[in-house]
Parts: sequence; structure tokens; C-alpha cells
Amino acid sequence: MTAETTPPTTEPAAAERPRKRQARGERRIAQLLDAAGHVFAESGYTATTTNAIAARAGVSPGSLYQYFPNKDAIAAALAEFYADSLDELLAPFAVLDPAAVTLEEALGGALGPIVRFHRENPACLALFIGGNAPGHVMDLQAPLMARTHARIEALLALYAPDLPPARLEIGAAVTLAAYKGVLPLLVEADEERVPTLTRELGDLLLGYFDRLLRP
Repeated sequence: MTAETTPPTTEPAAAERPRKRQARGERRIAQLLDAAGHVFAESGYTATTTNAIAARAGVSPGSLYQYFPNKDAIAAALAEFYADSLDELLAPFAVLDPAAVTLEEALGGALGPIVRFHRENPACLALFIGGNAPGHVMDLQAPLMARTHARIEALLALYAPDLPPARLEIGAAVTLAAYKGVLPLLVEADEERVPTLTRELGDLLLGYFDRLLRP
């Protein structure tokens, strides 16, 4: 066989297949987690079944079990997804220049995206913040809360670099607790009330920060 008639190599196509399978798998996992979030939020953890999640995702139970062995595994994957997503949302606000951006501006920029995230992912509240899930599921919130706490503490440290670490730590803890306390109101409110409630939450936190960061 001459060079002109030699068929082209199939190696690139063969190498591409695992990548395509991986991409399909990632899309399917995202599809299942999105469906699970809706079902958990609507039915609660105890009443939710893997069959209901599969039906909501439009796949067979067998397809779901290729990725998750049970409901607990799905909840754990959701907790990790929520932790990663919130950490990503907060990351830019921990490296701001206090000389160029006021704390009020930083808070205003952070609250909107975080509120939207929770409204779009109500299972985060239902499973890990609202306290209605079984204890072993609520325990999955620890990394989510720890990472969010660390981001808040880093933001506060930018605007009060001389504040003692213990004061920063408790300030971040109180800020997180205050947000968690108002969160159900924000998630359940009609859309037209969300901007007003978000501003009210911002005012609440700014009043606290004024006292906390005072020299």
C-alpha cells in the first residue's frame, strides 16, 4: 500500500472518545444533582426517593445508580457543589482593595449573587441550613459553613487589619449566623420583594460592621 492510499490513523478519534464519555458523565451528574435539589426542596430529605430524583431528571433509576449508590451520596455531592459554588462567589470579595472599594460597596456586591444562588438552589437551605434534615445530612454542612466563614473573615480583615484574630473570628461567626437567620425570608419571598429584603439585610450587617470594626 502506498503512502497515497494509506488510511488516516484513528488514534486521535480513539483518544477523543474517553473525553467525550467523561463530558457526558459530568453533564449527567449535573442533571441529576439539579433534579435532586428540586426534589429535596419540594419534598424534604426523608420523603425524597432516588426513584423520584431519577424521574425528575428524566432518566431511569438504573442510570442514576451508575453515578450515585443512594440518596445519602447524592446529598453529599450536593453539599460539595454548594460549598464550591459559594466559595467561588465569595472569592473575589476577599481580595478587594479597601482604598478603592468601601465595605458597603463590597457587601452590596456580594449579597446579590449569594441571594440569587440560594433562591436558585433552595435545597441548600432545606438540607443544610434550615435544620429539617436528619443529623447525618446536616453534618454535611460543616465544610460549607467553614469555607463561607473563612471568606467572611478574610473580607473583614481587609477593612480592619489591626483587629485581633479572635474578634475577627467572632465577627464572621455572627455575620454568618445573621445571614442564615434571614435566609429563609429571602428564599421564600416573592421576586419583587427580594431587592428590598436584600437591602435591609445589607443595612443590618453594615450596622453590625460599624460597631465591630470600630478602632
